[in-house]
Amino acid sequence: MAFSNIFLSAGVRTPFGDYGKSLKGIPLNAIGTHVVKACFAKAGVDAGDVDHLVFGNVGAVDHDSAFISRKVALQSGMTIESAALNVTRACGTGSQAIVSAALQILTKHSSVAVAAGGENFSRVPYVSPGTRWGAVRGEAALVDGLDYVYRCPFTRELMGETAENVSQLYGYRREEMDDWAFMSQQRAKSAEASGFLAQQIAPIEVPDGKGSRLFTADEFPRPNVLRQRLSELKSAFREGGPVTAGNSSGVTDGGAAILVFDEDAAQRHGLRPQARLVDYAVEGVPPHLMGVGPVPAMATLLKRNGLGVADIDYFEINEAFAVVNLHAEKELQIPRDKTNLYGGGISIGHPPGATGIRMTMTAIQHLEMTGGRYAVVSMCLGSGMGMATLIERVND
Repeated sequence: MAFSNIFLSAGVRTPFGDYGKSLKGIPLNAIGTHVVKACFAKAGVDAGDVDHLVFGNVGAVDHDSAFISRKVALQSGMTIESAALNVTRACGTGSQAIVSAALQILTKHSSVAVAAGGENFSRVPYVSPGTRWGAVRGEAALVDGLDYVYRCPFTRELMGETAENVSQLYGYRREEMDDWAFMSQQRAKSAEASGFLAQQIAPIEVPDGKGSRLFTADEFPRPNVLRQRLSELKSAFREGGPVTAGNSSGVTDGGAAILVFDEDAAQRHGLRPQARLVDYAVEGVPPHLMGVGPVPAMATLLKRNGLGVADIDYFEINEAFAVVNLHAEKELQIPRDKTNLYGGGISIGHPPGATGIRMTMTAIQHLEMTGGRYAVVSMCLGSGMGMATLIERVND
């Protein structure tokens, strides 16, 4: 069922931090609270008027991970009576936070909600799964908690190996993957220089030696990387394979939030809708080929809404791996000049809880700048799915 008069506005995010760098000392609940407060301020809404918070997260961290939505809600000034929900849908988790918030409104369980999410992969713990019942004496192994995120639950392949599978099956070459990666870096560089990215960033205080500093810009992009350097990188997942660290998304930390509300709430609280959430689709694909997921998800979404690729003014397709974008581009005949114009997961980074929200606010910005009507946001999902959402610009 398509949504009716569910609006999005006031999206914000932190700068995305490189793994083990600027955000590693910030608990995820603090990152979430920061972006939610910034979203409320940008929207001009009182926290007490927001009745539901949905928080997306994949990598559990810190002592409060099971309750993070509620903690972020109360720390952001929402009332004791407000509701909170944690959601996870692999790399589509940020998009699912938006959809889940919209569903609360559609079913009349909410009128003003905030969809938020984030990751702090730098804080994901090592775990000792056999210790509770089996470690009577002797050594006990530690398992990297990130393995719970970055390995296919069926094949136990790293996600990069599933990208290798797509590359091999469909014949995508290393050269074209590196070309896409270089383009992503150059587009992010231009978006940073123009101030486009700064429009969506809420700077955050981070520890710095004995003091602190204001963290203001994404630190994962490699704006000065040379195309030749990308060609020289070693294969990351299979010997001689085309997938490298350079044409894969970055392990990054960060959070994002966006306001979700209905028409009555807009009038009651003086909120300015920027875009309408029209519909979404999720489609399953073979887990070992998860990178093909955006193709059926976008195809289903467009067909259900009586639209074709030519009707869409802008696409944001998550750069989990460059091969994902190459495959979507080829299969659906999506023009490169209306896709990921401001960088993506390869250049900016990909914290799954925040990525879908970042992509959505980027799409909204683009539509507002260009006067376009429709945008599609899509991504592949580990475990074998694709997700896509359709948004429509609201005329002022």
